[in-house]
Amino acid sequence: MVFWVFGYGSLVWNPGFDYDEKVIGFIKDYRRVFDLACIDHRGTPENPARTCTLEHLEGAVCWGAAYCVRGSPEKERAAMEYLEQRECEYDQKTLVDFYKEADPLQPALTGVIVFTSTPDKVSNKYYLGPAPLEEMARQIATAVGPCGNNRDYIFLLEKAMFDIGHEDDMVIELANEVRKVIGKLGKGISKEKLVGSPHLPRKSQIHIPSIQLRPLAEAVAMDS
Repeated sequence: MVFWVFGYGSLVWNPGFDYDEKVIGFIKDYRRVFDLACIDHRGTPENPARTCTLEHLEGAVCWGAAYCVRGSPEKERAAMEYLEQRECEYDQKTLVDFYKEADPLQPALTGVIVFTSTPDKVSNKYYLGPAPLEEMARQIATAVGPCGNNRDYIFLLEKAMFDIGHEDDMVIELANEVRKVIGKLGKGISKEKLVGSPHLPRKSQIHIPSIQLRPLAEAVAMDS
């Protein structure tokens, strides 16, 4: 028994389940956005957090980590039950191809699971949709939930992408805007120690050639 799951948000630095192998790589035709609400981890129903999702975009790539769970049916079931509880906002799972840096043309893995949810405010109550950068930053700077605050989520994601050598421009831009909001609010935010340095240095980027691929099903994906 074996399955692979792709993480691109908090799963990159905090998988939280028993896995056998972790591989850094990317999926194609998806990009990160912060368009989904989190009301039970880093936010509340009254003040929801904004957490990482994936938006289908032809030609885009999204770096992250693929985790392998192999062994007994019990082990696989325990991991999947944990993930389904953690990713409770999702209404579907999407299967994607996963690529490694050494060979960006041929998939290293196929049938990798990504938790997804419909990008529709009517059918998906967790979908917030896009918003201006300043509005998203203020929401992230101030939202707090049972598992911590929203601003640490964006800073930890920024650091995690730096650590694997593939920063995300959207994450960096949003994290820096959150820092600006925190500076303006001053005493309005608790004096908890913030995670991450004021500005992380950039690492060199790999060029991924554009390729025509069979489109994947359009979906929004998230890990909270």
